[in-house]
Amino acid sequence: MSLLSKPSSYAISALSSAAAVAERAALTTAFRLPEAVQRRLVGKPVAVDGQRLATDTQLMLRLARIAGPAVESLSVEKGRPVLLHQSRLVGGEQAVGHVRTLSVAGRAARLYTPTSASTEPGPLLVLFHGGGFIYGDLDSHDASARFLAEQSGVRVLAVEYRLAPEEPFPAAYDDAIETFRWVVEHAAEVSADPGRIGVGGDSAGGNLATGVALAVTEACAFQLLIYPVTQFDEETESRRRFRAGYYLTSDFIDLAGSSYVPAGTDPRDPRLSPLYADVPDGVAPAYIATAGFDPLRDEGEAYAEKLSAAGVKVESWRFADQIHGFFNVLLARSSRAATADIAEALRRGLGA
Repeated sequence: MSLLSKPSSYAISALSSAAAVAERAALTTAFRLPEAVQRRLVGKPVAVDGQRLATDTQLMLRLARIAGPAVESLSVEKGRPVLLHQSRLVGGEQAVGHVRTLSVAGRAARLYTPTSASTEPGPLLVLFHGGGFIYGDLDSHDASARFLAEQSGVRVLAVEYRLAPEEPFPAAYDDAIETFRWVVEHAAEVSADPGRIGVGGDSAGGNLATGVALAVTEACAFQLLIYPVTQFDEETESRRRFRAGYYLTSDFIDLAGSSYVPAGTDPRDPRLSPLYADVPDGVAPAYIATAGFDPLRDEGEAYAEKLSAAGVKVESWRFADQIHGFFNVLLARSSRAATADIAEALRRGLGA
C-alpha cells in the first residue's frame, strides 16, 4: 500500500469532524506565521540556563494553555485519547514510501519503508514510542516514524508494548527485549540487514531502547535515544527547574512513575534505571538527543557520560531551544528541524 501523498485511514477518522479540521487549520496557520509575527503574539523571549526557548515552541505552549486541561489532570483512561489527539494535530501529515502493518512477537507493529529504499535488505531501526509507559501507541507516533524513515533513508519498525497501569514494570521492558530478538531472528521478514539493526525511542521508549542495547549487545548495531528516561530515584536540577510550564510536568512524571513502578520495586533496578546499570562490553554506538527546557535533560546527558566513560562511542546533542516532546511536533519549524537532525544521525549511525 503506497502512502506517499494520501493520509492514513486513522488520520482521516481523527480529523473527520469540522471542529478537528478547524483546529488543525488554526494550528498550521499559527506555525506558518513569520517568526517576527509569532514573537509579537507571545511577548518577550523565555530564557533559562542561558538558553532561549524557540519562538514557535513558546507559541505552542501558550496555545496549549488555552486549549484545555493537561493530560495528567485526567485519569489515564481519559487522558489516552486526549494525548493521541494532540499528537496527531502537531504531527501533521507526513509522506513516506510504504507502510506495512504486521505482528512482531505478538505485538502490533508498523514497518515504514522510505522512498529511497531498495528492494534489498538494508538498515532498520526498531522504534519504541514514548508516553510515560502509560500513553502512546503506533498512531500517536505515526507521523514521527514516517518522518524519521523518509528523512534518514532507514526502514523504521515501530512496535507497541504493554502499558501501565494495566501491565506495570517489567512488562514493557520484557516486551522490548522480546520484540527486538524477534526482529533479529526474522530479519528477512522485515527486509533488514542482520548486521545493521538498531534500536531507538523517545522518552519512555528511549528508556526501553537503552534496555535493549544493554541486553542484546551481540545484535544491536546502533542506539538512537531521544530525551530518554534513565532514572527513577533522584530529583535532578533539570527536573526541579522545569517542573511546570514546559509541557512535561512533575505531575505527569509522578503519575507515570506511580502507574508503571509497583510498590516495593528498587528504583535503581538497572532494567528500570539504566543510569545505574553495568555497561557490558560491545554496547552499540549511541546518539543521545536532549532538549534544553526538558525535566529529563540532565539524566539523559548523565547517561551519555556514563556510556562514554565505559568506552561506548557516543554522540550527544542538546537542542537548547526545545521542550520534551519536540520529536512529535513536526508542524513547527524549530522542532521539525531538530527532528531532521536526529534523522541524519540515524542515517549516519546505520550507514543508510
